[in-house]
Amino acid sequence: MEYRHPSGVSQTGPNFAASVPTNGYSWWYVDALSDCGQHGLTIIAMLGCVFSPWYAAARRRGPTDPLEHSALNVALYGAGGRRWALTERGHQDVHRDYDYLSIGPSSLAWDGTELHIDIDEITSPLPSRLRGRLTLQPSMLLHQGYPIDRLARHLWTPISPHCTVEVAFERPALSWRGVAYFDSNEGRAPLEADFASWNWSRATAADQSRIFYDTAWRSGGGRSISLSIDARGRAEHVPPPPQKRLPLTLWGIPRETRCDAEAIPRLVSTFESGPFYARSLIETSAEGRPWIAFHESVSLQRFSARWVQALLPV
Repeated sequence: MEYRHPSGVSQTGPNFAASVPTNGYSWWYVDALSDCGQHGLTIIAMLGCVFSPWYAAARRRGPTDPLEHSALNVALYGAGGRRWALTERGHQDVHRDYDYLSIGPSSLAWDGTELHIDIDEITSPLPSRLRGRLTLQPSMLLHQGYPIDRLARHLWTPISPHCTVEVAFERPALSWRGVAYFDSNEGRAPLEADFASWNWSRATAADQSRIFYDTAWRSGGGRSISLSIDARGRAEHVPPPPQKRLPLTLWGIPRETRCDAEAIPRLVSTFESGPFYARSLIETSAEGRPWIAFHESVSLQRFSARWVQALLPV
């Protein structure tokens, strides 16, 4: 499998100061599940908010600085209620250095061993304060970026498939510990220019992580990435097991995952469901091992529709 060195990741951690191409994007993604299984979250720090209707409209008018459309997306799931926040901000609200990124009042800071994420956002659609801190301690650091499109304009890097995480929110009052995943994506073109859809999932344990990333290209064909990563961070490409269908979302978005031929994957919970994407928790198995996995389905064909973009709460 071909890989390239990403600009948003170095051998010692994330690089928040890397240049972001015109009309492109960089994002850093974290998801986590509590040890008790009752709480979950996702956080995406985006320079070039890829699913912003305003960024899409600006690109249609001409070359656009992605930092004029940046955001920190935060979603809390599970016991205590769900919260969701995404406020799009301009260049003047973005400050960054090699190991520090702030978007509005929220920030990410890398100290060499831990990632500290301070969140101060307003939720949508019902406004409320979302304020808290995550401390992420990766058990490994990877810096291989994998092209996921035909022209290698889009790069995905699983920075640390296994992390421990401490979560402490003031508003809402919520604290827990658990296991997290940390990656990054970067691209030189809009997602909808090159992709029709994708299905992605990751399952993590202390001794092994399994990641499946299946992209379908607008030009036809696609790419399937199947990684097994051990506790020392050694990534091995293994033959992908068969694809199996999961239930459609309420918006009619197809969901698929990979699992052993004799297994039947089960949808545990749908964390987020929108007109073009879904994030879920599933039960599956690979190489005979049962897993609880985060799963994401995205339809870029659906996102390209103007009526869909008009629905997005940014």
